[in-house]
Amino acid sequence: MEYIKLGNTGILVSRLCFGGLVIGPLQKNLSIEEGGEVVAEALRLGVNFIDTADLYDTYRHIQRAISITGIRPVIASKSYAYDREKAKKTVDRALSELKLDRIDIWLMHEQESEHTIRGHWEAFEYYLELKEQGVIGAVGISTHHIAAVRAAAKIPEIDVIHPITNKAGLGICDGTMDEMLDAIRQAGEAGKGIYGMKPFGGGNLLHSFRECLEFVVSIPYIHSVAIGMQSLEEVRMNVELFNDLDKGLARVTDYNPRNGKSLHVDFWCEKCGACVSRCKQKALSLNDDGIQINNEKCVLCGYCSSVCPVFALKMY
Repeated sequence: MEYIKLGNTGILVSRLCFGGLVIGPLQKNLSIEEGGEVVAEALRLGVNFIDTADLYDTYRHIQRAISITGIRPVIASKSYAYDREKAKKTVDRALSELKLDRIDIWLMHEQESEHTIRGHWEAFEYYLELKEQGVIGAVGISTHHIAAVRAAAKIPEIDVIHPITNKAGLGICDGTMDEMLDAIRQAGEAGKGIYGMKPFGGGNLLHSFRECLEFVVSIPYIHSVAIGMQSLEEVRMNVELFNDLDKGLARVTDYNPRNGKSLHVDFWCEKCGACVSRCKQKALSLNDDGIQINNEKCVLCGYCSSVCPVFALKMY
């Protein structure tokens, strides 16, 4: 496994980052024991970087993996908090459920532009205080927006950016992949640590698995790539690929990793429209027949299910 420093943070991370979303209740909903074993396998095989979030509810899975293996990985988490009180609550939860006294990277979740970053600045100042105290190692943002990457590149206090990066530009909310690449270049030249998300568009691009992976690992300034893994087999396959990308990618030609995952709306949906408002990709709409899904826009993140009051949205 190749390891690289995450920009100017000094944090050494594996090129393959374990994406913690898929093992949690928003997607595969593995038990703590099952999910812990999947994460543990990644740690044993050399993956030292895990991406999660307050929303994902996977801290206990990660803590289980740490207790099984005795390996302490680099952990990045995220929060939607916009004020000090909520920021403290989300950081405290992470530290408590992970059973740690320090978290390596803390991001403001789903930032859209300079305006949303400034709107969350009270929370960000709290993270900066914790960074000064040594409780947080580095701070930054996650985003689907080019404008947020450009804004973050110019803010000295931001250390890390976690942008959406895939060959088709699927999930980018305000432009093209070429424009995102230019923004990533600006951020990289500013010394920001950058790790990509959704290289396969949440699963929609798995039919071109090889091309997608070749694309994202070739992007200058992308130090690591977060890939969601929900089974021991997926962990082993991805680790083998990243251990020797040239040889690994050459063997992918006969492999069809399509898993058929899609978003489903159950019959008890109350048509309240909360999920439509929540979807940043504008992949959902509501009409007399209920919730309609635009599969060309949906990145299969499962975030919509987190706001459904009757749990009618499922990812499987």
